[in-house]
Amino acid sequence: MKPATIRDVAREAGVSVSVVSRVLNDGPVAFETRQRVVDAMEALSYRPRAAARDLNRSLASSVALLVPDLTNPFFARLADRIATEARAHDIQVVLMTTQEDPYLEADLLTSLLDRSVGGVIAAPTGENPEQWRKLADRGIELVFVSRTVDEVDGADSVSIRNAEAAATATRRLLDLGHRRIGMISGPGHTSAGRQRQDGHVDALRAAGVPVGAELLRHVPYRGTGGADAVSDLLGLDAPPTALIVANTAQVQSALLRLRQLRTRVPADLSVIAFDDNPWLELLDPPLSTVRQPLDQLAFHSVELVVGRLRGTAPSAPRVVDLPAEFIDRGSCRALVSAEAAL
Repeated sequence: MKPATIRDVAREAGVSVSVVSRVLNDGPVAFETRQRVVDAMEALSYRPRAAARDLNRSLASSVALLVPDLTNPFFARLADRIATEARAHDIQVVLMTTQEDPYLEADLLTSLLDRSVGGVIAAPTGENPEQWRKLADRGIELVFVSRTVDEVDGADSVSIRNAEAAATATRRLLDLGHRRIGMISGPGHTSAGRQRQDGHVDALRAAGVPVGAELLRHVPYRGTGGADAVSDLLGLDAPPTALIVANTAQVQSALLRLRQLRTRVPADLSVIAFDDNPWLELLDPPLSTVRQPLDQLAFHSVELVVGRLRGTAPSAPRVVDLPAEFIDRGSCRALVSAEAAL
């Protein structure tokens, strides 16, 4: 007779393979369930192989980190912080970049099915829900950071309160008398892109300010969409008096176009940006920003995946929403009453 396998034990005990694995590795399992698994092992004379134990240790000590674009300073810094946190837990990180391409992301997710990783920390493109579900079905732990995929149930997520952060920036401009406020956000198929624009619109409506669809722009994270959006907005018959660049990857592109158009900040246009890159303080005037808590985003992402891999996390998926900080600098000015009435 062939020696019993872990699947044979699972079948005999009436549980899943993952439950048997948790019993073998002293993970959290109900007493009665654990006893059924132990009885099945004894009945089948099951002996876990050293190679299987080694593979399990490998899976529990390595994760893949998928970031959308390493040329985006926010994600480059986030990846660095996550790698540092992972090292503190003796976790190896396999770094991958999707380049904001859903097709490349799909290929990478398929390749992960054959890799020895126990978990994935990812800022997804917002597409490929089927591929993400396949990873989850394979038992790979998923933690979404900064963005989520709504169609994927059971994944943990860590992000800022995007709608709240955008609303805070919008209210600051409203308090200064601005009524025509432009918004450059990320693509509508990403959770961050949608939520930031939603927060902006909600703040306008709460203040009784009409929402001008012509002032709202969803642009890709890669390329020069920020510059093009600035040109479009300033070319309107009634251009905005203030601008929120909520697309972190397009801040530099948008600011470059403002300089090319000789638009003075804040004399001609008040500007607020996501995220707080160090070089924004070097501008004249320094730019008001929404600062995302990078250290906390990295800490919670790693803590969640480590908890899943080591069986110490609760079974229900966790959603961690972190507050962002508004940094008021010199890039916004108050409008006089006549300007605000336009």
